[in-house]
Amino acid sequence: MNPHSEPSKRTTDSDSTAQPAAPTPSSTPGPPEPSASADPHRVPDPAPPTRSADDSRLLDSANAPTTPADTTSPPAPSTPSSSAHSSAPADAVPAPVSETQVTLRSPAELADALPYLMGFYPDDSVVLVALHGDRGRFGGRVRLGIPTDTTQWPDVADQLADCLVNAGKERDARPEAILVYLCQEPAQGESGKDVKDRLRPLAQRLRTACGALDVPVLEALCLSNGRFWSYCCPDFRCCPAEGTPMVMPGTSVMAAAAAYAGMQVRGSLKEMEARLTPRTGRRAVEQEKTLDTAAGALVPRMLERDGAAAVRQNTLALAGAMIHRFRQDTPSGSNRARDACDDALITDAEAADLILGLQDRVTRDRAAEWMDGSAAAPALRLWRALARRCAGGYAEHAVAPLTLAGWVCWSTEDGPSARVALSCALSLDPEYTFAQLLHRAINEGLDPEPLRRCLREQHHEATDTADGEPAPDAVSATTTEETRRTTGRPGPARRGPARRLRGPRGSTGPGTRSTDGRGRRRTGRDGDRSRR
Repeated sequence: MNPHSEPSKRTTDSDSTAQPAAPTPSSTPGPPEPSASADPHRVPDPAPPTRSADDSRLLDSANAPTTPADTTSPPAPSTPSSSAHSSAPADAVPAPVSETQVTLRSPAELADALPYLMGFYPDDSVVLVALHGDRGRFGGRVRLGIPTDTTQWPDVADQLADCLVNAGKERDARPEAILVYLCQEPAQGESGKDVKDRLRPLAQRLRTACGALDVPVLEALCLSNGRFWSYCCPDFRCCPAEGTPMVMPGTSVMAAAAAYAGMQVRGSLKEMEARLTPRTGRRAVEQEKTLDTAAGALVPRMLERDGAAAVRQNTLALAGAMIHRFRQDTPSGSNRARDACDDALITDAEAADLILGLQDRVTRDRAAEWMDGSAAAPALRLWRALARRCAGGYAEHAVAPLTLAGWVCWSTEDGPSARVALSCALSLDPEYTFAQLLHRAINEGLDPEPLRRCLREQHHEATDTADGEPAPDAVSATTTEETRRTTGRPGPARRGPARRLRGPRGSTGPGTRSTDGRGRRRTGRDGDRSRR
């Protein structure tokens, strides 16, 4: 059982402690800087942190058996230079020299650090972490789902090792060593030890693939059923055959450093993906029928003179009204409860109109303007709700709302959630350009602000037009240019002031409130409370 699933309160977040996502702004205080010590009884002297280029690239997922690989690359990592059980550090954002370092001294602390490095617990995943320098500081990370077909393991191991090692070499930050994590929960009738034994060939192949590139695997751990096993240590006194229990959540040095930074582990990967998965059952059948009806009505409208422009305006007006409705009714409770409340705020007909309307590239790019300020949170809830409504034969229609959800998460500095949403989108359509560009930009540690600034200007120009027509599409044309910019390079100067983001015209007005005059929450599907 994953001890980090469904956290009841904010604990840690890899965006500043482990930095798997895009770098945080320089004004954000960082946590204690982690480091490593070859001697488990000696605490090293703090070393001044340095900045280096990111050492990750988007792994070509053409041969990947599951989802696209997630790669992350914090600056200035370093690596221990001792045996498999020498201490290795947790990853961190560049911190002021005056801040203390965090030292991880054992495999147990390495196992506990993984959710903080990723920002979530990576279910059914193989994770490789690069280590650099004499101090054993973490570098880039790459994650991929464990293939169910064992014949794919050699190719996957070669891909992951090549991605991590060569990406660092391109940036003059070639790893000195690598950590390997294999995370999978037992199937029915299995134990954690059975999982460890079953995944041993994959662990061995990963070690061989890294060794072929002259980068040793310092430690290889299997995490399953609340325990961990080492594939590198043959000593049963410290690594018993039945495994070693994971430390209690919130009691480790890594948890303390992350709590100091005010960051959060977002549960497990499965829990994050469940918030984006289409519904099933009776309600899914009803939603699919509504989508069929809406699609049949949409084609004649598009064929009319100026019909496409009218559909775009109607879609954006409806999206603005929905965002206003979501803003007026903020749910509480667990993620599941909040998602159920969000599903109740939008009817099947409204969801169908929005899902179909967002398939238009210009409409989608205009909808991307809701990405910061007070509109960001309700927009993210709306895009997630629409992704859950893409039922049955409309599963691929979820790519647009999933990409918009990933964009909003990245724009609001939630890199782990952005990666999950974009990976879901690319698993449905690997050729979806907007998702590809965003995924690559996040993995390369770029700053979303230039694209945000472009969208603000686009929105300003669109709302100032006399006839109310949407502005020409600028997102896809400018994203390629912006993703080539490094994080520290300022964006191009643009004419006109950058105004605070607002929804398109028609986003507010009569009939858009989510409660009636007596304060009761609006119902979902045409008078009936919606259930997932």
